[in-house]
Amino acid sequence: MKIAVASGKGGTGKTTVATNLAFVAARAGRRVAYVDCDVEEPNGHIFLKPQFESTSAVGTSIPQVDEAKCTHCGLCGEICQYKAIAPLAETVLVFADLCHGCGGCSLVCPVGAITEVVHETGEVQVGSAGDVRFVHGRLNIGQPMSPPVIRAVRKAVPEVDLAIFDAPPGTSCPVIESVRDADFVILVTEPTPFGLNDLKLAVEMVHALKLPLGVVINRAGMGDRETSAFCRQKNLAILEEIPDDRRIAEAYSRGEMACEAVADYARLFERLLEKVT
Repeated sequence: MKIAVASGKGGTGKTTVATNLAFVAARAGRRVAYVDCDVEEPNGHIFLKPQFESTSAVGTSIPQVDEAKCTHCGLCGEICQYKAIAPLAETVLVFADLCHGCGGCSLVCPVGAITEVVHETGEVQVGSAGDVRFVHGRLNIGQPMSPPVIRAVRKAVPEVDLAIFDAPPGTSCPVIESVRDADFVILVTEPTPFGLNDLKLAVEMVHALKLPLGVVINRAGMGDRETSAFCRQKNLAILEEIPDDRRIAEAYSRGEMACEAVADYARLFERLLEKVT
């Protein structure tokens, strides 16, 4: 089973939910993997503290033009939807940061002037945190596109009974790449106007992907009841409400698991896991 933990905005508690779910699942005897897809700023390792066994580079294929063969027909520029290759009168410009590595330009080149070279964009690390298998990726500094690294992270997930994907915040391409084939999506939000606004966007995204979802309200009691009212109105299941408890915030600041630092919350995450699975 694949569970994706996502949110419309950062700072709602995605990683808290995802890491604690993985922890209680492993403690219950499940073969579980925690997969951190937030490759721009992974932080699940701070709490699960894995030992890494392997590191592999991630690269995308970008075009390389042989000017001696090029006839400047312009077909490569026409097929590229991202303007990553620009044929001019006497040369062809390649913008590696815009290239999505689809290979279309090399396929349409009638004289074989375009070949592909690997452009390194990040890395994937695989290891274990106790009984939890751990996978995360890191996007290289200065690289603009994270989906290729996220795809590599997903391919590195070992064979397990339960994989928990910690998605990046927001509703853009990296999030969609992280959740697209999940069996269930947990949307983590907070009871504030900003939290509600971004929850609405996230719900629309998950509905567009035709995936089942439920909501976890973090820091419950700190704001208004508009988020709960929205969930009732849209018939969205509120799976759990995590109280606005200073003890959890203190544990988080020390890099500790909430269900270990505050014993009361182990049962909450066990309940959440039971409801989802």
